[in-house]
Amino acid sequence: MRAFIYTGGEVFPENITEHPKGDDICIAADSGFHNAKKCGDRVDILVGDLDSIGSYKLDKKTELLQVPAEKDVTDTQLAVETAIERGARELVIIGGFGGRADHMLSNLAILEDLSARGIYAVMLDGQNRARFLRSTSTLIPRSGYQYVSILAVDPVVKGVSVEGCKYPLKKARLTRNFQYAVSNEVVGNCALISVRKGAIYVIESK
Repeated sequence: MRAFIYTGGEVFPENITEHPKGDDICIAADSGFHNAKKCGDRVDILVGDLDSIGSYKLDKKTELLQVPAEKDVTDTQLAVETAIERGARELVIIGGFGGRADHMLSNLAILEDLSARGIYAVMLDGQNRARFLRSTSTLIPRSGYQYVSILAVDPVVKGVSVEGCKYPLKKARLTRNFQYAVSNEVVGNCALISVRKGAIYVIESK
């Protein structure tokens, strides 16, 4: 099952092409409720301490899971765990980039955690789209995102290859403290990005 998680922060609905279908479950984390509405999507579950949502009106079918403000996880983490508990094995996180830098970094770390648990996840806001890869490969279709960057997560990442981009790489070595694989561009129908050893973020940006 696939789950859509709507978080706080600015989103660009006109650029978002990912929307729930059929049996997908839609979970809003606090003020992410408003982002779901901006995207024209439903909210099946609203979770969080509701300290930033402001005024809102729930549909009769929407489930509310309110928690105390003093807790050990962020509202986004709570929404992710709720999705997994409900059976989701694929997550699309909408939002998560704009606003507070600490929340953005925390949200990117969620992608790493989900990968370790065998759950596919992508995070996007219409201006950026991020994936986490560890010792694997992925296809990046050519889209409205002009740039694609590879950021090393581990101190040293080996065997990074990029095909189908303006600046190809072949078995490159990346380091965390010198990020040079930034602002590449997909020139074919798609790009193939591979990493032999280590972890990277693949971030597409407009």
